[in-house]
Amino acid sequence: MRAITPSPTGIAREDAAGGIDIFTEGDELYAAMGEAIAGARESVDLETYIFTYDSVGQALARRLEERARAGVRVRLHVDAFGSLFEFPRSAEDALKAAGVEVRRFHLWDWRNPGRYNRRNHRKLLVVDGREAYLGGYNVNEDSSYAARGEARWRDTHVRVRSDLARQAQVLFDIFWHSDFKRSLHYPAGARQFLLSNHNRHARLRLARVFDLMLGSARKTLWFTTPYFVPNQRVQRRLISAARRGVDVRVLVPGKNDVRLARWASHAAYAQLLAGGVRIFEYLPRVLHSKTAVADGRWGMVGSSNLDYRSFFLNYEINLFSREPRLCRVLAEQFEIDLAQSEEIFPDKWSRRHWLHYPLEAVGWAARRLL
Repeated sequence: MRAITPSPTGIAREDAAGGIDIFTEGDELYAAMGEAIAGARESVDLETYIFTYDSVGQALARRLEERARAGVRVRLHVDAFGSLFEFPRSAEDALKAAGVEVRRFHLWDWRNPGRYNRRNHRKLLVVDGREAYLGGYNVNEDSSYAARGEARWRDTHVRVRSDLARQAQVLFDIFWHSDFKRSLHYPAGARQFLLSNHNRHARLRLARVFDLMLGSARKTLWFTTPYFVPNQRVQRRLISAARRGVDVRVLVPGKNDVRLARWASHAAYAQLLAGGVRIFEYLPRVLHSKTAVADGRWGMVGSSNLDYRSFFLNYEINLFSREPRLCRVLAEQFEIDLAQSEEIFPDKWSRRHWLHYPLEAVGWAARRLL
C-alpha cells in the first residue's frame, strides 16, 4: 500500500493504484462509483441497505441499466425494509427491463415473521471482482452536497482492490445465493481483511478481532459511530481500557436522525463518563460514519454501529486494517471531526434536566428494536 493523504475535496487519495482510498464526501463517492460501473466489462454487484430513487439513485440506476444492456452481468440487492419507501416498484421494473437482476433482501414472509427483524445493513459495490466500495454511505441525496448543501450527512467509505476486492466479491455472492454456511478464507499473515457476520463462525471471528483491538490498545482508542448503544460487555471493555490509561474517545452525532436511538445512547453516558471514557458530540450535521482507530495500529471502516442491532441482528461488513498509513488517515479525520464537536463532561451531564431520565429509560428499553 502506498502513502495516502487527505485532499481538500474530502477524499483521501493514494499515490498509486493497488491501495485504498477513503471517501468522506458523498458526491465524490457517487461519482467514483458511477465511473467504476461505467467501466465494467464483466460484472457489477451493488448491495445497499437504502436505495433511494432520487437524483443520486437515478444516476446510478442509469449506469446499471447501460451496463446491463451492454451485456455485463449486473446484480442489485437492496434491503426490503431499508428501501421499503425509497425504491419504488416502477424503478425496479425499469432496471429489470434493461437486464439488471434485482432482489429485495428478507421480504415479509408470514410463515417466518421473525426474520424480518434481521436486516442487511451492508453497503457494498463490487466491479469486475477487482474493485470494491464499502462503508457507511447509502444511495441517496442525504449525503450529497449538491442536493443538501451544508446539511449533508457526514460519512465514510473506502475503495479497495486486489485481495480485498476478491473478498468483497465472495461476501456479495454469499448473500446473493443465500449461502450463509459458507465462510471466507483469508491469506496467511494478511494485514487487512474484510469481516462479515453472516454466520456463527463469522460472528465469532468478528468478535475476536474487535476484542483484540480493544484489549491491545495502549495509547489511543477512538470510535466514530452514529448509533452508540453499547451493551454492558462493550461498556466494560471501554471502561477497562480507559482505566489502564488508554485515551478512549467516542464521537457521536449531536444531531441524530433517530430520536429514540439518541435517548438510548444517552442512557449509557453516565456509566462511561464515570469510567473515564470521553464522549464528544459532532455538531455541524448528522454524523453517519462508522470508523475506529487504535494506537495508529488498528483501523476499521464499515457499516457496523456500536449498538445491539449491529452486534446481534443486522448483517454488516467491515474493513479491518493494520496498515499504518491507513490508520494515520483515519486518526487525522477523527481529529478534524473532533474539532467540530463538543465534549460531554461528567459534572455537566449529572446536572441534565430531569426529563432526560424517563426518555433515556424508554430509549434503553427499546434498544433491541432500533
